[in-house]
Parts: sequence; C-alpha cells; structure tokens
Amino acid sequence: MHNGLTVLGIETSCDETAVAVVGDWPQPTIHANLIRSQLVEHAPYGGVVPEIAARAHLDHLDGLVVGALAEAGIAFDRLDGIAAAAGPGLIGGLIVGSMAAKGLAWAAGKPFLAVNHLEAHALAARLAHEVAFPYLLLLVSGGHSQLLVCAGVGQYRQLGTSRDDAAGEAFDKTAKLLGLGYPGGPALERAAQGGDPSRFVLPRPLRGREGCDFSFSGLKTAVRQVIAGHGPFGPDAVADLAASVELAICDTLIDRTANALRWFCRHYPEGNSLVAAGGVAANGRLRARLAALAASAGLAFVAPPPALCTDNGAMIAWAGLERLRLGLVDGLDAPVRPRWPLDEAAATASADLS
Repeated sequence: MHNGLTVLGIETSCDETAVAVVGDWPQPTIHANLIRSQLVEHAPYGGVVPEIAARAHLDHLDGLVVGALAEAGIAFDRLDGIAAAAGPGLIGGLIVGSMAAKGLAWAAGKPFLAVNHLEAHALAARLAHEVAFPYLLLLVSGGHSQLLVCAGVGQYRQLGTSRDDAAGEAFDKTAKLLGLGYPGGPALERAAQGGDPSRFVLPRPLRGREGCDFSFSGLKTAVRQVIAGHGPFGPDAVADLAASVELAICDTLIDRTANALRWFCRHYPEGNSLVAAGGVAANGRLRARLAALAASAGLAFVAPPPALCTDNGAMIAWAGLERLRLGLVDGLDAPVRPRWPLDEAAATASADLS
C-alpha cells in the first residue's frame, strides 16, 4: 500500500471549463486533463463576456467531470479530495465551479479545497518538474503581472505587480487592434515570426528604474497611436508591429525580473530556481530570455509545458493536492473571491525591497 493522494480539480475562473484528475504517487501524475475552450462563444466580441462564460461553464461542467473520471479510470469514491478555483476571476464562473465541487465533496464525504487560481499557477511548475522552495516566480497572464517569492505552499511574498494593465492584456489589445483574432497572445506571437522588431519605436515602461513593478498602459497607448498614424497595415507592417510589441513586452519583463532576481539571490541564497507561469509564460521569446537571465545568476529556469501555463484543471487539482497534504482543507461555506491576492499584506502597500 502507498499513501499517495488523488484529487479532482475544477477550473472555471474565466473562459476555460476544465476538469482534471491528478495524483502524487509514485510521482506527480496527470491522470486526466480535459479542457473545453469557449473561443467560439467569445470570438465575435474580441474578449470574454462574463455572462456567456458562466452559462457555458454550466452547460459543460458535468460532462467534463464524468469524462475526466472515466479517462483517469478512477472511481469517484477513490478520490481523496475535490478542489476548485475559488478566485480570483469572474464571479459567475467561480460560483459555478465552486458550487459543483462543494456538491461533489458533500455527496462523497471528501474534503473540499478552495484553491487560489494564482497559487495554482505558482505551483504548476512543481507538478511538471522537481522544483524546491523557495523560488522566484514571474507570473504573467492576461490579468496578472507579478513577481513573487514562493517560500512554500500558502507562503508568498510579492516583490512587484502591475500598476495598471497586465502584460497579457497588452498582447491581447494589440492583437485585437491588428485584427489577429482571439486569443491575442498566441496570435500575436505567430504574427511576429519573421517580423522586424526594430521597425516601430515603442516604450519600455519603468525600464531602468528601481523596484519590480510593471506598467503596460503606456505601451498600449503607443501601439494605438502607431496604428492610427500609419494608415493601412499590410502583412509586412503587421508582422513588424507584432514583433516590435513582443520585444517591448519581453524587454520590460526581463528588466523588472532582473531587479527581483538580484534581490532574491541576496535574501534567499538557498533558492536555486526562476520559475515562469501563466499564459504569457508560454511565449517562446520570453522563455529564451528568462532562461538566459536565470543562467547569468546561476539559477535554473523552469516553466511548465505550454499546456499547463494557460488555465487548466490539472494545476487546480495539483494545488489542491499540495494543500491537502498539509491539512489545509476548507469548509463548504468557503466563499468565492473575485479578488484574492497571494500576498495579502502587499495588496495595499508597495513591497519593501531594502
């Protein structure tokens, strides 16, 4: 007999309906990881419509739960816990997923685990790789740009965050302005291939300054002005602007991460990894730049496979499993939290990086 755990995870915080079954014996294993994309529903609007997202979760969640258990070959009563993303995110979707998970947990008499979606991203690297605490995390997605020290499960120190927009939002907005489709990040990365990143001069907000905060609203404004003043964009101009935006975002992320890395190495000499997570962490140019930055500091660079960077149920299940191992179980009255910072103390104050 072994003492391994198996957890079912539900992710409904935005526009992906996802269910997964993950275990930790004899090593972290994804037994099933089903994702139902809502691209078709939201594509006409160029972005996520919260009510449409919530209704789609309702329509498809039950079938995905049944499918995930069948694919995993694990009976419902053999699960050790049920986890769901309880925030941050769109409240309608969070309610759908959380209530479904609570109902399943109650019916099966299993522990319920209310997972912070950001913590799931933060811990996803430990599902795919052997990564020891503490490590420095760059969390970059459509809604978040943060630098954090991950000292343990539930133990996070925020070093920097976006003062306005997230990096993923800059990708998405540019893609929408250029008519590249939705989701914008992958579309812009494809368009940038072969483009000239030096053709358009764009700002790198906060580059060269102290601290680890980000700002991308000025970059978005600059892109809008370039498009408005350029006239019709042919294929070459689209590729060049896409490449210019991608480079500007990567330059900014690398600059701020370098500041955080220097601080991390001074204060956590036992740490040996720089981790990237979130949808933007799937970007190939960014991964290469981060790997070089980590190597320059003598650290390993770790990022989950691209499929585990975007929203998925496996990361929710794994975060739930990590919490379950520590006895961090939640009651069935646990609330959903549209806003849920990993570092509560930093949510209302700037980080002290002295």
